[in-house]
Amino acid sequence: MENWFSAKFTDTFLIMIPSMISSTTCIFSVLSLLSGTPAWSQGKDPVTTECRALMRTDGNLSIPKLTFDMHGELQMTASATSSINDFDFLVGKWKMYNRRLNKRLENCTEWTEFISYDDNQKILSGTADIDTYRTTEMPGLDGKSFEGVTIRLFNPKTRLWSLYWVASDVGVLDPPVVGSFENNVGHFFAKDTFQGKKIIMMFRWDARNKDKPVWGQAFSTDQGKTWEWNWYNVSLRTE
Repeated sequence: MENWFSAKFTDTFLIMIPSMISSTTCIFSVLSLLSGTPAWSQGKDPVTTECRALMRTDGNLSIPKLTFDMHGELQMTASATSSINDFDFLVGKWKMYNRRLNKRLENCTEWTEFISYDDNQKILSGTADIDTYRTTEMPGLDGKSFEGVTIRLFNPKTRLWSLYWVASDVGVLDPPVVGSFENNVGHFFAKDTFQGKKIIMMFRWDARNKDKPVWGQAFSTDQGKTWEWNWYNVSLRTE
């Protein structure tokens, strides 16, 4: 009797789905719940294919050549169009599709995909902005809540942006990546260390499509001659 009821309920529920749900995205979500696997990880979310195509290194975008002073410090000069309004496109709330390299600087080719959410607002009388990044899917944290905060400050004298990041599982501000936008693409750099190795860290913000901005992170161990990309995300506006 119990098995008959369970089967009958399932059959009835499946018949009801088309009338209950009109959008393709929602159908995929319900089917993923029935299978016990999120639609995003199955690759069945209609947004997935488009986002995956964006979460790759764009060969049409070049990385600015780095220069160093006599002490080996990065020399940064703002682009001619660098502006205090360059990050205005990020204000609001976003759902983010992430693709993250499993191991960095180890010739790894395996990636993990996951979802996160982000809230961004202007601060300091509109001269800076701050966002909070949230997810329970961060690789290696076994479903624990993860938050990160980015503070972006614009220096009106140098016209350079400095981006500061702090993660909830570390609690220490990373060195700021510094740079500017040109033609709606921003590159930001910092000297840092990763697992004892000296690196140059780069953030890239590709805002050519402000409705689907793409962020990427890369490391270089040879002063910027070559780069390993280790994280991408595509943002879709929710508000």
